Amino acid sequence: MTGKLSRLLRTTAFTALLVLGATWQSPATARTAEHGYAALPKQQQQLIDDLEQRTFEWFWHSADPKTGLVPDSAPGHSFSSIAAVGFGLTAYGVGVERGYITRAQAIERTLATLRFFSNAPQNDSEDDAAGYHGFYYHFLDMRTGKRAMRSVELSSVDTTLLLGGVLFAASYYDRDTPQEKEIRQLADAIYRDVDWTWMQPRKPLISMGWTPGGRFIPADWKGYDEGMLVYILALGSPTHPVGSEAWQAWLSTNHLTWGAFQGQTFLNFAPLFGHQYTEVWVDFRGIRDAWSREHHLDYFENSRRAVYSQRSYAIANPGHWTGYGKNVWGLTASNGPGDFVEKSGTGEHQFNGYTARGAGLDYISDDGTIAPTAAGGSIAFAPEIVIPALQEMKQRYGQWIYNEYGFVDAFNPSFHIKTDLRTGKLVPGLGWVDTLQLGIDQGPIVLMIENWRSDFVWKVMKKNPYVRKGLERAGFAGGWLGTGTPAQ
Repeated sequence: MTGKLSRLLRTTAFTALLVLGATWQSPATARTAEHGYAALPKQQQQLIDDLEQRTFEWFWHSADPKTGLVPDSAPGHSFSSIAAVGFGLTAYGVGVERGYITRAQAIERTLATLRFFSNAPQNDSEDDAAGYHGFYYHFLDMRTGKRAMRSVELSSVDTTLLLGGVLFAASYYDRDTPQEKEIRQLADAIYRDVDWTWMQPRKPLISMGWTPGGRFIPADWKGYDEGMLVYILALGSPTHPVGSEAWQAWLSTNHLTWGAFQGQTFLNFAPLFGHQYTEVWVDFRGIRDAWSREHHLDYFENSRRAVYSQRSYAIANPGHWTGYGKNVWGLTASNGPGDFVEKSGTGEHQFNGYTARGAGLDYISDDGTIAPTAAGGSIAFAPEIVIPALQEMKQRYGQWIYNEYGFVDAFNPSFHIKTDLRTGKLVPGLGWVDTLQLGIDQGPIVLMIENWRSDFVWKVMKKNPYVRKGLERAGFAGGWLGTGTPAQ
């Protein structure tokens, strides 16, 4: 059981000039691509401007202004996803920098959020807690702020994604005012309270989670996946740090997924969220740990290759799904039409609801469902192929898949079964189209757009001493970290 399976366990519906047909760029060229907004044609600039603001507005309008809780999905009734809260806390800073909201508005919302989590009950009860040992439940009730349901785990990775936003707030709000001082104090306390060593029933690895009654999930974060940020923050803790051997334990199975797929040689993780989540907050360009030094690339370049491999997979289209091509691609954890089997003259097709779709050496899960966040959240890695993809999907399907909050979570032009759907709708002549946006898919879009445009989130997080310490204890050096001996 690996990190990708944690997404399967979810119960919720959830530069060079950039031209069409762009080809592979060398790593040296890739390093300049993130500043290519000014080189874009006006139409593409307008697309990025519009998508970034609409996606930001999803967080601003869907969050509860009193608690800061962000729903797992919207519109409609949903419980809160603590990971979505982390993306939201970071998005508010983007909103300030882009002029969508004022700094005072962002401070008010951020303070409400941090005060809620600081005061939320922490105990081992089934129903009367938001968390335990500094960790928080994956999903919280939007009204009470407590565990949303008994099937929900105390989640190490979702707490980590929440902490990404908490630590962003601690470093972004750096002015000498009472409100910004309180933000820094609350954020620091929330991070310090997380007892990472308690979440290690099988040291040196970190468990995926825990449920009341003392039951740790019988799986640990091991192998390249979104668990990368879990270990960085656990290593950087000033109060409950894990041993430096934890990083090597997490890396120990990398040899199983290092290899060639669709013309690219890289460390595979099939769904693109696994490449995006940590890199929303951490700029890996030019910094390397022992593993990446041995393989002569950094994790940013690794993610770039993963994006290209997904595009090549869509061009090859081994499943013969409708619409796939050089500018319509993207598999990641997302909503889907539901669990159905369709039989036709060409064979039997299995469709799924929410699942961790992806294509790589580790596995292939593909039912024709495209998630725009797979491309959109990868814009910092490969803008020259991502922007044409976003443009093509909007031009071809925008009437149904693009609304006031940007792209809907997913769509499937191959699904035409007339049946009752748990989520989304059937559009004649197109196929299945979702009617929701998911916070954990919206987050990478808005934050990676801004990282590509200005390095904004990355710049803020480079100032955070805990992130720096975690990276150094993991053995990272070079680049913006400097070339000193890694910390122990």
